[in-house]
Formats: sequence, structure tokens, C-alpha cells
Amino acid sequence: MTEELVSITLGTVEIALTPPLDQPWRDLAATPTHHQTAAHPNSNWVFRGGLPGQHLQASTLTEQLRASFSSRAARLGTLQELTKLAPVAIIAEALGYSPATIDRHALASSANYMEYMSTLN
Repeated sequence: MTEELVSITLGTVEIALTPPLDQPWRDLAATPTHHQTAAHPNSNWVFRGGLPGQHLQASTLTEQLRASFSSRAARLGTLQELTKLAPVAIIAEALGYSPATIDRHALASSANYMEYMSTLN
């Protein structure tokens, strides 16, 4: 993080955060609430690990996030919402799912894309 740019690295992918997404990260870095680590208190790591100079392990973060929300439920809900916006075949091809799988999500979401398309003609 610099004064101009906030970025986070997930695995090997660095992601630049633009306003307003950068402000919560700036606030968290300015006033960290997790002081029970061996990491130096002036560290620029937002998710400090238990050892100096080491970040929080992915498995630890996964366990902490699992307590807050279900990634499976979020993924399935997203698929159902997508089926309301585009045809099953396009979604399946774009995301690498089988059309039958996306069709099941379309039925579960009560999406009726064909009815929508008929209103456009």
C-alpha cells in the first residue's frame, strides 16, 4: 500500500483497489485490531501471520471466512442470478459448466429467459 495505491495480493495475483474499495483497507492498516501475533507492530501486512515477516496462511483465512459465510451458497446463488440474465448455453460455455447443470440453476431460480426474449421482438 502506498499513499496513492492500495493493492492486495491473493496467491500470486495482485489486485489494485480503487476508491471507494480502498478506504476500508486503509482504515484497517491504520488501526489493526489483531495484536496477538509475534509480527512487528509497524508491519505493513494487513493480515499478519503468527511469525514475524510472514503473512496469514490461506488455510487460516479460509477457516475464518467459513465461519462468516458459505462460499458454496454464494456460488450457487450467483449461478441462479446469472441464469436470469443470459441463456443457459452462454453461461455454461463461459463458466465451464455443463448446460444441464446451469439449466438446473435456471429452474431453481425460476428464470424464464425465453419469455423475456419474446418481449424484445
